[in-house]
Amino acid sequence: MTIKGSGPSGAVLQDTPADDGTTPIVELRAAGKSYGNIRALHGVSLTVRPGQVTCVLGDNGAGKSTLIKIISGLHQHTEGEFLVDGRPVRFGSPREALDAGIATVYQDLATVPLMPVWRNFFLGSEMTRGPWPVRRLDIARMKRTADQELRNMGIVLDDLDQPIGTLSGGQRQSVAIARAVYFGARVLILDEPTAALGVKQSGVVLKYIAAARDRGLGVIFITHNPHHAYMVGDHFSVLRLGTMDLSADRDEVGLEELTNHMAGGAELAALKHELAQVRGVDVEGLPEAEDLQATAPVPATEEGTS
Repeated sequence: MTIKGSGPSGAVLQDTPADDGTTPIVELRAAGKSYGNIRALHGVSLTVRPGQVTCVLGDNGAGKSTLIKIISGLHQHTEGEFLVDGRPVRFGSPREALDAGIATVYQDLATVPLMPVWRNFFLGSEMTRGPWPVRRLDIARMKRTADQELRNMGIVLDDLDQPIGTLSGGQRQSVAIARAVYFGARVLILDEPTAALGVKQSGVVLKYIAAARDRGLGVIFITHNPHHAYMVGDHFSVLRLGTMDLSADRDEVGLEELTNHMAGGAELAALKHELAQVRGVDVEGLPEAEDLQATAPVPATEEGTS
């Protein structure tokens, strides 16, 4: 595969090697982003491999959105390295990232609610037939292809002509995931896909995240819900105030420990002390500061940072 379209600060123009399961598709090494005097991200290292779900967790303002923008080509990093298939890149636009196989599914899903499901599936990349200049949409082929690709992901819809806005939130997320897979995504970035969904619909989305992983994609699952992350995640990275607070594989961290890091370990321990003074508040489940220090893995910010 070739990374196309290099401008003055575009991506490298080289052929990418075939995925062998060991070479990371996407890798950040001590990457960071500054906006003038404001350092939004610093010293962040992240590795995304084929067939693996990398969960990036963090509270509001932790730097998740900035991380997404760097990997998806919307913004460029100002420190560290960004590598695709082992080669440094500096994308000039989201189109260059997409040409490299990096697709992003945002919370708004980039769909048109009143358009049919099949039309949204091919939105911006419609199939056509006939000679130029009288080419026309190949509706029958688009419907067949959309139906087949959705079924390949385990998504069965009774009517592809129904407006996509009539689907549930989980179904719309699933269609967006299947669309990205069909158009050649090797890395799928999911921006808070379960944030506005109920328990059942969140389960539907998590099911298709696992399906994308099983098809060999590298998935970056952005979320603030450690329980959802732990259901499907293979590696967990917790961002805190723009730096990496935790980077651990699934066998290195438990759900309780992940939740404590997500909640802010030291602050949570301090909160326990304060709440203990309030009558009727059960603080037994909250951690002590010394417990967090004893069990916490080494923060990823200690690697490769200056």
